[in-house]
Amino acid sequence: MRWDIFCQIVDNYGDAGVCWRLARSLSSIHGQEVRIFCDDLPTLNLLASGVDPAMKQKIDLQPWEVSYTNARHPVQTPDVVIEAFGCELPERYLAGLFIAPIKPIIINLEYLSAEPWVIEFHGKASPQSHGIPKYFFFPGFQDEVGGLLLDPIPPEGHLTEKQIPKDLQTIWSKMRPNAKRISVFCYPGAPLKKWLDDLGGLGEDIDVLLAQGHVEQLNLYGEQPISLPENLQLLSMPFVSQDEYDWVLSQCDFNIVRGEDSFVRAQLAGKPFIWHIYPQEDRAHEVKLAAFLDLYLEDASQELRLATIAAMTWAMPSEWINSLGPWSAHAAHWRTHLLEKQADGGLPARLIRFVA
Repeated sequence: MRWDIFCQIVDNYGDAGVCWRLARSLSSIHGQEVRIFCDDLPTLNLLASGVDPAMKQKIDLQPWEVSYTNARHPVQTPDVVIEAFGCELPERYLAGLFIAPIKPIIINLEYLSAEPWVIEFHGKASPQSHGIPKYFFFPGFQDEVGGLLLDPIPPEGHLTEKQIPKDLQTIWSKMRPNAKRISVFCYPGAPLKKWLDDLGGLGEDIDVLLAQGHVEQLNLYGEQPISLPENLQLLSMPFVSQDEYDWVLSQCDFNIVRGEDSFVRAQLAGKPFIWHIYPQEDRAHEVKLAAFLDLYLEDASQELRLATIAAMTWAMPSEWINSLGPWSAHAAHWRTHLLEKQADGGLPARLIRFVA
């Protein structure tokens, strides 16, 4: 089938990351024809860099404006149109669908959620005045919803140094052999400076890999740079592709992640992590985080539950670090659980079956 995916980037990386990962899964694993129309093509291309050129050539990446150029005379009407995260289709593109001899199905691909109510709304019709069929599709963890994006599934265990991605070889050469590794990718509102101060006070050698932009956030090289204990080494990563970032998560002992794509990848890395969920003014993010933790910690001991909840809500590391061993075992078990629950192919496979 032919798929058109519309992606308006709200949060720099996460929306584009999901759309690109979905497109590559549909194309490389399921043999679908995919176009992406994106309003920030440079960011999308950066995330897509580093993959097999043959794979990238299979996916047609187009700027948003192209979607309505000559829309009244489309060369090929898609079978499926995906509105990623509820973005609205351009009016002229929609007008082109009106005159198509065979109407496509429009999918409103919603944000990932573990909240119980999504089960009731997943797959439900969203009647439109123009008459083109449209449906809600909710990615999620439960069997009754849309599943997760798994491709590519990271291998278990650590990879060898020979497999260090080219863009990361310089920074990896600075890592200390016996130091713990933590990656950090969070929103500006996180108490990161205080968190790192507390972490450094624990006395253990730790290498902290900072995603692009965090150096400025912490004022590492400003007129009054921050001072941290010597056992803590901060390393600033360059902007890396999606696959390279997946690799970083698999190499660290602990990860701090934020958007939907990195949130899922942290779980597939099988390591403890903090999900710095996007903060919303109405505090809806707290409900979403609690719903995920209910599933994630369902089989955990009371001690681990309390420690993990504390970490996820930015308690200082000294308050929960002693539970890192059990948490690591739990994270590896959760990874296995996710792969078993998504053995049907996860989100792309469930989308195809739903459309069919």
